[in-house]
Amino acid sequence: MLAELDRAVLLVDLPQQRLTAGDIGTVVMVHAGGQGYTVEFLTLGGETIAVETLAAIQVRPVRPDEIAHVRQRARAST
Repeated sequence: MLAELDRAVLLVDLPQQRLTAGDIGTVVMVHAGGQGYTVEFLTLGGETIAVETLAAIQVRPVRPDEIAHVRQRARAST
Protein backbone atom coordinates (compact mmCIF):
# COMPACT_ATOMS: atom_id res chain seq x y z
CA MET A 1 0.00 0.00 0.00
CA LEU A 2 1.09 3.53 -0.75
CA ALA A 3 1.01 6.38 1.77
CA GLU A 4 0.78 10.13 1.27
CA LEU A 5 4.00 11.58 -0.17
CA ASP A 6 5.19 8.17 -1.45
CA ARG A 7 6.42 8.04 -5.02
CA ALA A 8 4.18 5.97 -7.27
CA VAL A 9 4.83 4.37 -10.66
CA LEU A 10 2.02 4.62 -13.19
CA LEU A 11 1.14 1.19 -14.64
CA VAL A 12 -1.15 2.34 -17.47
CA ASP A 13 -1.02 4.95 -20.20
CA LEU A 14 -3.22 8.01 -19.68
CA PRO A 15 -3.16 9.56 -23.18
CA GLN A 16 -5.48 12.46 -22.42
CA GLN A 17 -3.07 13.60 -19.70
CA ARG A 18 -0.02 12.73 -21.86
CA LEU A 19 1.22 10.30 -19.20
CA THR A 20 2.69 6.89 -19.97
CA ALA A 21 3.21 3.73 -17.97
CA GLY A 22 6.42 4.12 -15.99
CA ASP A 23 5.92 7.82 -15.19
CA ILE A 24 6.54 8.61 -11.53
CA GLY A 25 4.27 10.77 -9.41
CA THR A 26 3.72 11.64 -5.76
CA VAL A 27 0.73 10.40 -3.77
CA VAL A 28 -1.12 13.42 -2.39
CA MET A 29 -4.16 11.58 -1.00
CA VAL A 30 -5.06 7.99 -0.13
CA HIS A 31 -8.69 6.95 -0.72
CA ALA A 32 -10.73 4.21 0.99
CA GLY A 33 -7.83 2.67 2.86
CA GLY A 34 -5.67 2.24 -0.26
CA GLN A 35 -8.29 1.35 -2.87
CA GLY A 36 -7.34 4.49 -4.77
CA TYR A 37 -4.89 7.37 -4.77
CA THR A 38 -4.68 10.93 -5.95
CA VAL A 39 -1.26 11.29 -7.58
CA GLU A 40 0.48 14.46 -8.76
CA PHE A 41 2.77 14.18 -11.79
CA LEU A 42 5.42 16.88 -12.28
CA THR A 43 8.16 17.79 -14.71
CA LEU A 44 11.69 17.78 -13.30
CA GLY A 45 11.40 21.58 -13.36
CA GLY A 46 8.52 21.40 -10.86
CA GLU A 47 5.62 22.12 -13.24
CA THR A 48 2.50 20.09 -12.48
CA ILE A 49 1.43 18.07 -15.52
CA ALA A 50 -1.58 16.34 -13.99
CA VAL A 51 -3.25 15.45 -10.73
CA GLU A 52 -5.16 12.20 -11.21
CA THR A 53 -7.27 10.00 -8.96
CA LEU A 54 -6.34 6.41 -9.80
CA ALA A 55 -7.39 2.94 -8.72
CA ALA A 56 -4.81 0.99 -6.73
CA ILE A 57 -4.29 -1.37 -9.70
CA GLN A 58 -3.12 1.59 -11.83
CA VAL A 59 -0.10 2.46 -9.68
CA ARG A 60 2.54 0.74 -7.58
CA PRO A 61 5.27 1.80 -5.19
CA VAL A 62 8.74 2.67 -6.44
CA ARG A 63 11.17 -0.18 -5.77
CA PRO A 64 14.57 0.63 -4.22
CA ASP A 65 16.51 -1.17 -6.98
CA GLU A 66 14.92 0.78 -9.85
CA ILE A 67 16.53 3.53 -11.92
CA ALA A 68 14.48 6.56 -13.00
CA HIS A 69 14.39 7.24 -16.75
CA VAL A 70 13.87 10.64 -18.36
CA ARG A 71 11.61 11.36 -21.32
CA GLN A 72 10.59 14.63 -22.86
CA ARG A 73 7.07 15.77 -22.07
CA ALA A 74 4.66 14.91 -24.87
CA ARG A 75 3.12 17.89 -26.61
CA ALA A 76 -0.64 18.34 -26.89
CA SER A 77 -2.18 17.49 -30.26
CA THR A 78 -3.71 20.36 -32.14
